[in-house]
Amino acid sequence: MYSSSDIDDAVGAGILTPTSAAAFRAFVAGRQRTSLVDEEHFRLITGFNDIFVTIAAVLLLVAVAWIGNAVPFFRLPGGPNAPSGLLVAATAWGLAEFFTRKRRMALPSIVLLLAFAGGIFMAMLAFLASGQPNPSDRAMALTTVAVTAVTALATWLHWRRFHVPITVAAGTLAIAGLAVGLLLAAVPVMGGWLYAVLLAIGVAVFAFAMRWDMSDPARLTRRADVAFWLHLLAAPLIVHPIFALLGLLDGGASIGEAAVVLLVYCAMGLIAIAVDRRALLVSALAYVLYALSTLFREFGAVSLNLALTSLVIGSALLLLSAFWHAVRIHVVAMLPAAWRARLPDTQAATAPASA
Repeated sequence: MYSSSDIDDAVGAGILTPTSAAAFRAFVAGRQRTSLVDEEHFRLITGFNDIFVTIAAVLLLVAVAWIGNAVPFFRLPGGPNAPSGLLVAATAWGLAEFFTRKRRMALPSIVLLLAFAGGIFMAMLAFLASGQPNPSDRAMALTTVAVTAVTALATWLHWRRFHVPITVAAGTLAIAGLAVGLLLAAVPVMGGWLYAVLLAIGVAVFAFAMRWDMSDPARLTRRADVAFWLHLLAAPLIVHPIFALLGLLDGGASIGEAAVVLLVYCAMGLIAIAVDRRALLVSALAYVLYALSTLFREFGAVSLNLALTSLVIGSALLLLSAFWHAVRIHVVAMLPAAWRARLPDTQAATAPASA
Protein backbone atom coordinates (compact mmCIF):
# COMPACT_ATOMS: atom_id res chain seq x y z
CA MET A 1 0.00 0.00 0.00
CA TYR A 2 1.33 3.41 -0.90
CA SER A 3 0.05 6.95 -1.20
CA SER A 4 0.24 9.66 -3.82
CA SER A 5 3.03 11.25 -1.80
CA ASP A 6 5.04 8.03 -2.18
CA ILE A 7 4.66 8.29 -5.96
CA ASP A 8 5.92 11.87 -5.80
CA ASP A 9 8.90 10.73 -3.73
CA ALA A 10 9.63 8.04 -6.34
CA VAL A 11 9.55 10.70 -9.05
CA GLY A 12 11.92 12.87 -7.04
CA ALA A 13 14.30 9.95 -6.55
CA GLY A 14 14.33 9.24 -10.29
CA ILE A 15 12.66 5.83 -9.93
CA LEU A 16 9.61 6.98 -11.89
CA THR A 17 9.39 9.66 -14.54
CA PRO A 18 6.72 12.37 -14.22
CA THR A 19 5.09 10.97 -17.38
CA SER A 20 4.89 7.41 -16.03
CA ALA A 21 3.56 8.66 -12.68
CA ALA A 22 0.84 10.65 -14.43
CA ALA A 23 -0.01 7.66 -16.64
CA PHE A 24 -0.27 5.41 -13.58
CA ARG A 25 -2.61 7.85 -11.83
CA ALA A 26 -4.75 8.08 -14.98
CA PHE A 27 -4.89 4.28 -15.21
CA VAL A 28 -6.10 3.94 -11.61
CA ALA A 29 -8.69 6.68 -12.11
CA GLY A 30 -9.92 5.04 -15.30
CA ARG A 31 -10.20 1.63 -13.63
CA GLN A 32 -12.29 3.17 -10.86
CA ARG A 33 -14.23 5.21 -13.45
CA THR A 34 -13.86 8.35 -11.38
CA SER A 35 -11.53 11.27 -10.85
CA LEU A 36 -8.73 10.60 -8.37
CA VAL A 37 -9.36 13.85 -6.53
CA ASP A 38 -12.95 12.78 -5.88
CA GLU A 39 -11.72 9.82 -3.85
CA GLU A 40 -10.15 12.10 -1.19
CA HIS A 41 -7.14 9.87 -0.64
CA PHE A 42 -5.16 10.47 2.51
CA ARG A 43 -2.62 8.29 4.16
CA LEU A 44 -3.85 6.55 7.32
CA ILE A 45 -2.92 2.86 7.31
CA THR A 46 -0.32 1.30 5.02
CA GLY A 47 -0.47 -2.15 6.60
CA PHE A 48 -1.29 -4.04 9.77
CA ASN A 49 2.07 -3.02 11.17
CA ASP A 50 0.64 0.50 11.54
CA ILE A 51 -2.05 -0.89 13.86
CA PHE A 52 0.47 -3.06 15.69
CA VAL A 53 2.82 -0.12 16.35
CA THR A 54 -0.09 2.14 17.33
CA ILE A 55 -1.36 -0.34 19.93
CA ALA A 56 2.13 -0.72 21.37
CA ALA A 57 2.67 3.05 21.44
CA VAL A 58 -0.66 3.66 23.18
CA LEU A 59 0.19 1.05 25.82
CA LEU A 60 3.58 2.68 26.40
CA LEU A 61 2.12 6.18 26.60
CA VAL A 62 -0.58 5.08 29.04
CA ALA A 63 2.08 3.47 31.24
CA VAL A 64 4.26 6.58 31.12
CA ALA A 65 1.28 8.79 32.02
CA TRP A 66 0.37 6.49 34.90
CA ILE A 67 3.91 6.53 36.28
CA GLY A 68 4.21 10.30 35.87
CA ASN A 69 0.89 10.79 37.63
CA ALA A 70 2.41 9.33 40.78
CA VAL A 71 4.61 12.42 41.13
CA PRO A 72 2.80 14.64 43.69
CA PHE A 73 3.53 18.02 42.11
CA PHE A 74 1.41 20.48 40.13
CA ARG A 75 -1.66 18.27 40.20
CA LEU A 76 -5.15 19.20 39.04
CA PRO A 77 -7.90 18.11 41.49
CA GLY A 78 -9.03 14.70 40.28
CA GLY A 79 -6.87 14.96 37.16
CA PRO A 80 -3.33 14.51 35.86
CA ASN A 81 -0.29 16.45 36.95
CA ALA A 82 2.35 18.36 35.04
CA PRO A 83 5.09 15.67 35.15
CA SER A 84 2.66 13.14 33.65
CA GLY A 85 1.91 15.39 30.68
CA LEU A 86 5.57 16.24 30.14
CA LEU A 87 6.58 12.57 30.21
CA VAL A 88 3.88 11.70 27.66
CA ALA A 89 4.96 14.57 25.40
CA ALA A 90 8.65 13.64 25.64
CA THR A 91 7.93 9.97 24.98
CA ALA A 92 5.71 10.77 22.01
CA TRP A 93 8.41 13.03 20.52
CA GLY A 94 11.07 10.34 21.00
CA LEU A 95 8.91 7.67 19.34
CA ALA A 96 8.15 10.05 16.47
CA GLU A 97 11.88 10.38 15.77
CA PHE A 98 11.84 6.76 14.63
CA PHE A 99 8.30 5.86 13.55
CA THR A 100 7.52 9.22 11.92
CA ARG A 101 10.81 10.65 10.76
CA LYS A 102 12.47 7.39 9.69
CA ARG A 103 9.68 4.85 9.12
CA ARG A 104 7.05 7.41 7.96
CA MET A 105 4.20 5.36 9.41
CA ALA A 106 0.91 7.21 9.06
CA LEU A 107 -1.39 6.05 11.87
CA PRO A 108 1.31 5.96 14.56
CA SER A 109 2.41 9.44 13.48
CA ILE A 110 -1.12 10.77 14.00
CA VAL A 111 -1.45 9.14 17.42
CA LEU A 112 1.98 10.35 18.53
CA LEU A 113 1.22 13.91 17.43
CA LEU A 114 -2.06 13.91 19.36
CA ALA A 115 -0.30 12.46 22.40
CA PHE A 116 2.45 15.09 22.18
CA ALA A 117 0.03 18.01 21.85
CA GLY A 118 -2.28 16.58 24.53
CA GLY A 119 0.64 16.02 26.90
CA ILE A 120 1.86 19.60 26.51
CA PHE A 121 -1.68 20.91 26.98
CA MET A 122 -2.32 18.90 30.15
CA ALA A 123 1.12 19.68 31.59
CA MET A 124 0.64 23.43 31.14
CA LEU A 125 -2.93 23.30 32.42
CA ALA A 126 -1.88 21.39 35.54
CA PHE A 127 1.09 23.69 36.14
CA LEU A 128 -0.90 26.94 35.82
CA ALA A 129 -4.21 25.86 37.33
CA SER A 130 -2.98 23.76 40.24
CA GLY A 131 -2.46 26.84 42.41
CA GLN A 132 -5.92 28.28 41.64
CA PRO A 133 -8.52 26.18 43.48
CA ASN A 134 -11.37 28.62 42.75
CA PRO A 135 -10.32 30.73 39.77
CA SER A 136 -12.40 33.61 38.50
CA ASP A 137 -13.73 33.68 34.94
CA ARG A 138 -11.00 36.11 33.96
CA ALA A 139 -8.31 33.93 35.54
CA MET A 140 -9.65 30.89 33.72
CA ALA A 141 -9.61 32.81 30.43
CA LEU A 142 -6.01 33.94 30.99
CA THR A 143 -5.00 30.38 31.89
CA THR A 144 -6.61 29.17 28.67
CA VAL A 145 -4.65 31.77 26.72
CA ALA A 146 -1.33 30.70 28.22
CA VAL A 147 -2.01 26.97 27.82
CA THR A 148 -3.17 27.20 24.20
CA ALA A 149 -0.30 29.55 23.29
CA VAL A 150 2.29 27.06 24.54
CA THR A 151 0.43 24.18 22.84
CA ALA A 152 0.33 26.09 19.55
CA LEU A 153 4.07 26.77 19.78
CA ALA A 154 4.75 23.10 20.55
CA THR A 155 2.71 21.88 17.58
CA TRP A 156 4.55 24.35 15.33
CA LEU A 157 7.88 22.90 16.48
CA HIS A 158 6.51 19.41 15.86
CA TRP A 159 5.47 20.42 12.34
CA ARG A 160 8.90 21.86 11.60
CA ARG A 161 10.50 18.60 12.67
CA PHE A 162 8.14 15.89 11.37
CA HIS A 163 5.65 17.46 8.90
CA VAL A 164 2.73 15.25 9.93
CA PRO A 165 -0.32 16.64 8.02
CA ILE A 166 -2.65 16.60 11.05
CA THR A 167 -0.23 18.86 12.94
CA VAL A 168 -1.47 21.96 11.12
CA ALA A 169 -5.04 21.22 12.22
CA ALA A 170 -3.90 20.64 15.81
CA GLY A 171 -2.00 23.93 15.82
CA THR A 172 -4.98 25.72 14.26
CA LEU A 173 -7.23 24.35 17.01
CA ALA A 174 -4.80 25.64 19.62
CA ILE A 175 -4.73 29.08 17.97
CA ALA A 176 -8.55 29.06 17.89
CA GLY A 177 -8.58 28.35 21.62
CA LEU A 178 -6.07 31.14 22.11
CA ALA A 179 -8.31 33.57 20.23
CA VAL A 180 -11.37 32.58 22.28
CA GLY A 181 -9.42 32.87 25.53
CA LEU A 182 -8.09 36.33 24.64
CA LEU A 183 -11.56 37.50 23.66
CA LEU A 184 -13.18 36.25 26.86
CA ALA A 185 -10.38 37.71 28.98
CA ALA A 186 -10.67 41.13 27.30
CA VAL A 187 -14.47 41.19 26.96
CA PRO A 188 -16.09 38.73 29.42
CA VAL A 189 -19.57 39.64 28.18
CA MET A 190 -18.70 37.91 24.89
CA GLY A 191 -19.35 34.62 26.66
CA GLY A 192 -22.98 35.06 25.68
CA TRP A 193 -21.92 35.22 22.03
CA LEU A 194 -19.71 32.15 22.18
CA TYR A 195 -21.55 30.24 19.44
CA ALA A 196 -21.30 33.20 17.08
CA VAL A 197 -17.57 33.47 17.83
CA LEU A 198 -17.07 29.74 17.21
CA LEU A 199 -18.98 30.04 13.93
CA ALA A 200 -16.71 32.87 12.80
CA ILE A 201 -13.66 30.81 13.76
CA GLY A 202 -15.06 27.83 11.87
CA VAL A 203 -15.50 29.90 8.73
CA ALA A 204 -11.93 31.20 9.10
CA VAL A 205 -10.60 27.64 9.48
CA PHE A 206 -12.60 26.60 6.40
CA ALA A 207 -11.02 29.45 4.43
CA PHE A 208 -7.59 28.36 5.68
CA ALA A 209 -8.34 24.80 4.57
CA MET A 210 -9.39 26.06 1.14
CA ARG A 211 -6.10 27.94 0.85
CA TRP A 212 -4.23 24.67 1.30
CA ASP A 213 -6.62 22.91 -1.08
CA MET A 214 -6.28 25.53 -3.79
CA SER A 215 -2.48 25.30 -3.61
CA ASP A 216 -2.78 21.69 -4.80
CA PRO A 217 -6.06 21.29 -6.76
CA ALA A 218 -4.90 17.95 -8.21
CA ARG A 219 -4.32 16.68 -4.64
CA LEU A 220 -1.01 15.02 -5.34
CA THR A 221 1.07 16.35 -2.42
CA ARG A 222 1.05 16.48 1.37
CA ARG A 223 -0.80 19.81 1.17
CA ALA A 224 -3.99 17.92 0.26
CA ASP A 225 -3.65 15.83 3.43
CA VAL A 226 -3.19 18.99 5.48
CA ALA A 227 -6.33 20.44 3.91
CA PHE A 228 -8.28 17.26 4.69
CA TRP A 229 -7.58 17.54 8.43
CA LEU A 230 -8.33 21.27 8.40
CA HIS A 231 -11.70 20.61 6.75
CA LEU A 232 -12.37 17.95 9.38
CA LEU A 233 -11.67 20.58 12.06
CA ALA A 234 -13.64 23.36 10.38
CA ALA A 235 -16.77 21.27 9.89
CA PRO A 236 -17.81 20.86 13.57
CA LEU A 237 -16.79 24.46 14.32
CA ILE A 238 -19.29 25.55 11.66
CA VAL A 239 -21.99 22.93 12.07
CA HIS A 240 -22.37 22.87 15.86
CA PRO A 241 -22.81 26.66 16.33
CA ILE A 242 -25.27 26.86 13.43
CA PHE A 243 -27.56 24.21 14.85
CA ALA A 244 -27.10 25.56 18.38
CA LEU A 245 -28.16 29.03 17.21
CA LEU A 246 -31.16 27.43 15.49
CA GLY A 247 -32.21 26.03 18.86
CA LEU A 248 -31.75 22.38 17.97
CA LEU A 249 -29.69 21.73 21.11
CA ASP A 250 -32.34 23.05 23.50
CA GLY A 251 -34.14 19.72 23.63
CA GLY A 252 -36.71 18.81 21.02
CA ALA A 253 -37.27 20.43 17.66
CA SER A 254 -40.40 21.78 16.02
CA ILE A 255 -41.36 20.91 12.47
CA GLY A 256 -40.17 24.33 11.34
CA GLU A 257 -36.79 23.97 13.03
CA ALA A 258 -36.35 20.47 11.62
CA ALA A 259 -37.16 21.74 8.13
CA VAL A 260 -34.60 24.54 8.49
CA VAL A 261 -31.98 22.00 9.59
CA LEU A 262 -32.64 19.92 6.48
CA LEU A 263 -32.34 23.00 4.26
CA VAL A 264 -29.07 23.99 5.94
CA TYR A 265 -27.79 20.44 5.46
CA CYS A 266 -28.65 20.57 1.75
CA ALA A 267 -26.76 23.88 1.45
CA MET A 268 -23.76 22.34 3.20
CA GLY A 269 -24.00 19.39 0.84
CA LEU A 270 -23.74 21.69 -2.17
CA ILE A 271 -20.66 23.36 -0.67
CA ALA A 272 -19.12 19.96 0.11
CA ILE A 273 -19.72 18.79 -3.45
CA ALA A 274 -18.30 21.98 -4.96
CA VAL A 275 -15.06 21.88 -2.95
CA ASP A 276 -14.95 18.06 -3.17
CA ARG A 277 -14.77 17.52 0.58
CA ARG A 278 -17.21 15.30 2.50
CA ALA A 279 -16.34 16.53 6.01
CA LEU A 280 -19.28 18.94 6.23
CA LEU A 281 -21.73 16.17 5.38
CA VAL A 282 -20.29 13.81 7.98
CA SER A 283 -20.06 16.43 10.75
CA ALA A 284 -23.69 17.49 10.34
CA LEU A 285 -24.99 13.94 10.08
CA ALA A 286 -26.02 13.56 13.73
CA TYR A 287 -28.02 16.80 13.63
CA VAL A 288 -29.86 15.97 10.42
CA LEU A 289 -30.67 12.48 11.70
CA TYR A 290 -32.20 14.04 14.81
CA ALA A 291 -34.15 16.60 12.78
CA LEU A 292 -35.52 14.07 10.30
CA SER A 293 -36.52 11.65 13.07
CA THR A 294 -38.44 14.56 14.63
CA LEU A 295 -40.30 15.10 11.36
CA PHE A 296 -41.27 11.43 11.11
CA ARG A 297 -42.38 11.42 14.75
CA GLU A 298 -44.54 14.51 14.23
CA PHE A 299 -46.23 12.82 11.27
CA GLY A 300 -47.13 9.76 13.32
CA ALA A 301 -44.29 7.31 12.64
CA VAL A 302 -43.32 7.11 16.31
CA SER A 303 -42.13 3.52 16.50
CA LEU A 304 -40.33 3.59 13.15
CA ASN A 305 -38.98 7.14 13.15
CA LEU A 306 -35.34 6.09 13.70
CA ALA A 307 -35.56 3.28 11.15
CA LEU A 308 -37.15 5.54 8.52
CA THR A 309 -34.61 8.26 9.22
CA SER A 310 -31.69 5.87 8.79
CA LEU A 311 -33.28 4.48 5.62
CA VAL A 312 -33.71 7.90 4.02
CA ILE A 313 -30.35 9.39 5.02
CA GLY A 314 -28.39 6.21 4.39
CA SER A 315 -29.92 5.76 0.93
CA ALA A 316 -29.38 9.41 0.04
CA LEU A 317 -25.71 9.36 1.08
CA LEU A 318 -25.05 6.09 -0.76
CA LEU A 319 -26.64 7.48 -3.93
CA LEU A 320 -24.62 10.66 -3.57
CA SER A 321 -21.43 8.62 -3.15
CA ALA A 322 -22.22 6.53 -6.22
CA PHE A 323 -22.91 9.58 -8.39
CA TRP A 324 -20.62 12.05 -6.62
CA HIS A 325 -18.55 12.87 -9.69
CA ALA A 326 -21.56 13.27 -12.01
CA VAL A 327 -23.35 15.53 -9.52
CA ARG A 328 -20.20 17.54 -8.94
CA ILE A 329 -19.82 18.25 -12.65
CA HIS A 330 -23.23 19.97 -12.68
CA VAL A 331 -22.67 21.82 -9.39
CA VAL A 332 -19.25 23.17 -10.38
CA ALA A 333 -20.55 24.16 -13.82
CA MET A 334 -22.87 26.68 -12.14
CA LEU A 335 -19.99 28.48 -10.42
CA PRO A 336 -18.10 31.46 -11.87
CA ALA A 337 -15.14 30.58 -14.08
CA ALA A 338 -12.66 32.11 -11.61
CA TRP A 339 -13.93 29.80 -8.86
CA ARG A 340 -13.90 26.73 -11.10
CA ALA A 341 -10.24 27.35 -11.93
CA ARG A 342 -9.30 27.14 -8.23
CA LEU A 343 -11.25 23.94 -7.50
CA PRO A 344 -10.28 20.33 -8.27
CA ASP A 345 -10.85 19.36 -11.89
CA THR A 346 -14.19 17.68 -12.66
CA GLN A 347 -12.89 15.88 -15.76
CA ALA A 348 -12.78 12.18 -15.04
CA ALA A 349 -10.02 10.13 -16.52
CA THR A 350 -11.06 8.24 -19.63
CA ALA A 351 -8.56 5.39 -19.51
CA PRO A 352 -10.36 2.07 -20.15
CA ALA A 353 -11.05 -0.19 -17.23
CA SER A 354 -9.06 -3.39 -17.07
CA ALA A 355 -10.81 -6.71 -17.40
